[in-house]
Amino acid sequence: MTTRRKFITTAAAGAAAAPLAAPALAQSTIKWRMQTYAGPALAEHVIKPAIDSFNKIAGDRMQIELFFADQLVPTGELFRAMQNGTIDAVQSDDDSMASPTDVTVFGGYFPFASRYSLDVPVLFNQYGLNEIWDEEYSAVGVKHISAGAWDPCHFATKDPINSLADLKGKRVFTFPTAGRFLTQFGVVPVTLPWEDIEVAVQTGELDGIAWSGITEDYTVGWADVTNYFLTNNISGAWAGSFFANMESYNALPPDLQELLRVCMDQSHYYRQWWYWGGEANLRVNGTKMQLTTIPDEEWQQVEDAALVFWDEIAAESPTKAKVVEIFKQYNADMVKAGRPYRYG
Repeated sequence: MTTRRKFITTAAAGAAAAPLAAPALAQSTIKWRMQTYAGPALAEHVIKPAIDSFNKIAGDRMQIELFFADQLVPTGELFRAMQNGTIDAVQSDDDSMASPTDVTVFGGYFPFASRYSLDVPVLFNQYGLNEIWDEEYSAVGVKHISAGAWDPCHFATKDPINSLADLKGKRVFTFPTAGRFLTQFGVVPVTLPWEDIEVAVQTGELDGIAWSGITEDYTVGWADVTNYFLTNNISGAWAGSFFANMESYNALPPDLQELLRVCMDQSHYYRQWWYWGGEANLRVNGTKMQLTTIPDEEWQQVEDAALVFWDEIAAESPTKAKVVEIFKQYNADMVKAGRPYRYG
């Protein structure tokens, strides 16, 4: 009978005799590092299931190590880190990771570009945004793998918001472009590391958050430090994407490239129902936040201002103008299609 000590001794001797005889397959495993915009609690839903699935299927051929918000580099430096190969892949919106492209402004929450989460994949897959994003990112050495929708953009605040006047002077954590748009209504955009937001609300450094829907408010702990949730939103869905360093991506065999795309699509699908159901459930059954609403006729001022903002962005470059024209055409089509695509 082989004893544990004899086995270890024999194995050690074998290793000493042939120090380079490790399994070739294990040695050749492709290893990627990927960082998400999301903190650990949120990443459990918006990215980790997809990466776990990829790693399980790819096995010894490839493994992706997942890092959370600001873990390797600050979110605002994600693009540069991916471009230079410090990390291989990123899950983020264009706006937050400061992409040096003409489409960056449309990532995250571009005001009223979408009403529902399904608008985002339709815009990319049927209205031509995929081709524009691919061209923009290919020009800077990054592979745009796929885009999808997240949650809508609502205000979570310590004090109630019942009118536009209540927004004035409120220090709010939000996305760069959303903040630029909201300043005309007196909102004071504040930029902080993601993990500092909860404490900043507790200490009074922030009056609120316009970064998510109610599902994230509960998931990441913001519902514990805010008291009110405004049912009006400035966008029906966050638009985000999966990106990869171009050299890392091109080095993959075609089947692993395809597996990446399939797992990313599965992630988009997961978020579709997780957010859609979560938003409704927590509005109805959530106990931590009181719902408030700005009347439709008053909120129309914000929607009208968004169209002016669109034209301002379109004037900045031909590419931006092309994207804005797609948004206009798409939304006009949805209005003509009527219910359930658009109401009112």
